[in-house]
Amino acid sequence: MALKAARRVAQDLHAAGVKPTLTRAQAEEIAACTDEPEARALVETIGAGQLEVLDHEKLPAETELCIVLGGDGTILRALELIRPLSIPVHGVNLGHVGFLAESEVAELGATVRRLLARDYVLEARSVIRTKAFAASGALLYADWALNEASLEKSERARMIYVVVGIDGRPVSEFGCDGVLLSSPTGSTAYAFSAGGPVMWPEVDAMLLVPLAAHALFARPLVMGRSSVVEIEISPDSPSPALLTLDGRRQVELPPGSRLETHLSKSSVHFARFAETPFADRLVEKFKLPVEGWRGGNPDARYEPGAEES
Repeated sequence: MALKAARRVAQDLHAAGVKPTLTRAQAEEIAACTDEPEARALVETIGAGQLEVLDHEKLPAETELCIVLGGDGTILRALELIRPLSIPVHGVNLGHVGFLAESEVAELGATVRRLLARDYVLEARSVIRTKAFAASGALLYADWALNEASLEKSERARMIYVVVGIDGRPVSEFGCDGVLLSSPTGSTAYAFSAGGPVMWPEVDAMLLVPLAAHALFARPLVMGRSSVVEIEISPDSPSPALLTLDGRRQVELPPGSRLETHLSKSSVHFARFAETPFADRLVEKFKLPVEGWRGGNPDARYEPGAEES
């Protein structure tokens, strides 16, 4: 389905006088699928000059938008490539929940027309920045994540022992399977499954969720933008820990390491067709039951910016 959709998007954009571009890595993956008719058809589209192939580092400066065909994992992969270029993303859902996607593949023709007309608004999403340091203080790793950074045990039969600090002060120490540090966007991903609260995207905060912590006080914590979270892996921890960013990029951290995480000053941007209330998105994506809702009195409902009575 993704290959067929990609060919249609490329042809529609080319017919409108727009130059669509595919990254070279993706083109090579597609060319390797010679047994799939849709892959061969897309290769023919490239050969006909309707779809240009470039290294992602060499995308033209005038590139306006990245159209991603797939689920949330595909969108996260695309953001890894284009975030340094500050190009907004529009996701077309081919997966299941598709919380990051804006439109569905069944509406692909209308989606392309609206994107060509620039009939969209840009929505900024906060990302988190994390650094890992050795016991000596040497920097081991630094990267970013849209959804979450997860610090987890590397051996199934063992826990890791951590000390959590916030803003330079110790908060709690416990053994656990891991600790999640999530952005508001990530609060509906891994952190949601781990029992964390759902945060509205515009909330300027970061979420900490312990995973199966062996402690009396191990509750999710919500911190403001100015906060810095430090997680120290005890030198006596029986095994190394694995730091995973957005479920995609991973590095092993030895006992004695320290993780420092905060909200980044930069954001990623999504091209949205409408400023849909986040409550509606929750209901749609999670199929929440709302039949009993009567709506209250709209005349008496509080409106942000209005004077309080």
